[in-house]
Amino acid sequence: MTLAIDVLPATANAAPPQVPAVVGAGLRVPLVTGERVGYANLDHAASAPCLEVVRDAVDELLPWYASVHRGAGFASQVCTRVYERARETLRGFVDARARDAVVFTRNTTDAFNLLARSLPKGTSVVVFDTEHHAALLPWRGPRVHRISTPATRAAAVSAVDAALAACQEGPRLLVVTGASNVTGEVFPVAELAAVARRHGARIALDAAQLAPHRRISMRELDVDYLALSGHKLYAPFGAGALVGRADWLRAAPPYLAGGGASKAVERQGAELGVVWNSGPQRHEAGSPNTVGVYALGVACAELAQRWDAVAEHERRLHARLRRGLATVPGSTELRLFTDTVAPADQVGTVSLVVDGFEPGWLAAALSAEHGIGVRDGAFCAHLATRGLIARTGVPARQALRVSLGLGTTVDHVDRLTRALRGLVTGGARWSYAQQDGRWVPSPDPRPLPSFLAGEGSPC
Repeated sequence: MTLAIDVLPATANAAPPQVPAVVGAGLRVPLVTGERVGYANLDHAASAPCLEVVRDAVDELLPWYASVHRGAGFASQVCTRVYERARETLRGFVDARARDAVVFTRNTTDAFNLLARSLPKGTSVVVFDTEHHAALLPWRGPRVHRISTPATRAAAVSAVDAALAACQEGPRLLVVTGASNVTGEVFPVAELAAVARRHGARIALDAAQLAPHRRISMRELDVDYLALSGHKLYAPFGAGALVGRADWLRAAPPYLAGGGASKAVERQGAELGVVWNSGPQRHEAGSPNTVGVYALGVACAELAQRWDAVAEHERRLHARLRRGLATVPGSTELRLFTDTVAPADQVGTVSLVVDGFEPGWLAAALSAEHGIGVRDGAFCAHLATRGLIARTGVPARQALRVSLGLGTTVDHVDRLTRALRGLVTGGARWSYAQQDGRWVPSPDPRPLPSFLAGEGSPC
C-alpha cells in the first residue's frame, strides 16, 4: 500500500508543476435575487479550502483508521506509520533542524499556548502588537514587552534591538509574525533573528499566514520555533504544529495530562507517581487527530512540489487585485510599512477601508448580491487593525479584507472590484439590517444546502 505522504518529491526533470486543485472550485451559491453563481472565495486568510489531493488521501486512509502508537493490529500500525511520517514530512516542509521537536497541536493558537506553558521561569518575551491574537495573547506577566506597530521594516529591527536590550537577565524570547494577517506584508524575519542572536534570545515565528504562500527554511531564517495551522494550509481537518528546539519542551510539564503523555503510572501512597514521555508525545496527550495530521502532511508534501506555480499564480492575481481596488472611490489600503514594498514583500492579503461605508455592510452585500466571500472586522488582530485604520484618517474601527489562494481565479478578482465599485457608486439592490451586531440581508431568502434543510437562512 502507498499512502500520499510516502510519495517522493518531484525530480528536477519532471514537467512544470500546476497549481493544486481545491475542493469546492465549482461551488455555486444562491443570491438574494434568486440566481445562483459560482462562489468567489476571497477569504483564504481565515481558512483555506481543502486540496483535492488531501481529500483523496483522507478518503484512502479512512478505511484504515485506528489507534496509533499502542495498537498491535495492522490498521493501528498503518495509522502509526502515517502519523509519524507526517511528522517528518512537516519537518522537511519547514526545513527544521534534525533534532527539532515536531509537536502536533490543534492550530497555531494551540501551538503558541503550548510554547508559553513551556517557557523557563523568568523568561522575558518581546512581541509586536501587530500580532494575531494567537501570538499576542498567550504571553502574560511583567516580563512581557509589547512593541508598538513599526512604521518601516528598519524600525521593526531597531525596536526589537532596544526591547531585548532592556529585558532583565534570564532567558529571552522574541515572537514575530511571518506575514501579517491584516495586510499580508512580510516581516524581515532573518534580520530580526540576527538581532535576537546578538542578545542571546530565541525567536518564535508565527507562520500561519506565511506557510501557505512561501517556501520556509527554519535553518536559513535561524528561528528556534515555528507554529502553523492546517486549516490555512489547505488541510482543514483540525491539526497544526509547533516545531522547534526540544530542550524547553522536554523540561516543561506536559501541556495536557493523560494517556500518550505518560510513560508509566504507579501508586506512591495516596498519590500517583508518573513518568512522563520526553519526546513529542509528552505534549500530545489523548488520542491524536490522526486524520488531521495525515491531511496536514499530505498538503505540505503537495505544496513543496509546486512552489513555483503557487508563487506565480499568487503574484499575478495579487497585482491585479491591488490595481482593481485602487479604482474603488474612497478606498484606502491598510499598510504596515511605509518603505517601498516589492511583490515578494507581501502575500495575497489586502485590507482596506472605504470612506463612508461600513465594512460589514459591504461584506454582506458582496455575499448576498454577488456570491463573493470576504472578511470584515478586525481579524483577531485588533491592535494592529485599529491602529492602521487610524493612520488613514477614515473614521472606522473595522476594515474589509480580501485574501487570495489556490482557489482564486481572475474572474473572482474582477468580479470583486466591479461589485465594490458598483456598491460604492450605485448602492445596493437589496435591503440590509443589523442582527446581533452583524449586517445581514433583510429578508434573506437564500436557501441552505439540502443537508441543512429546515434550519432557515444562514443568518
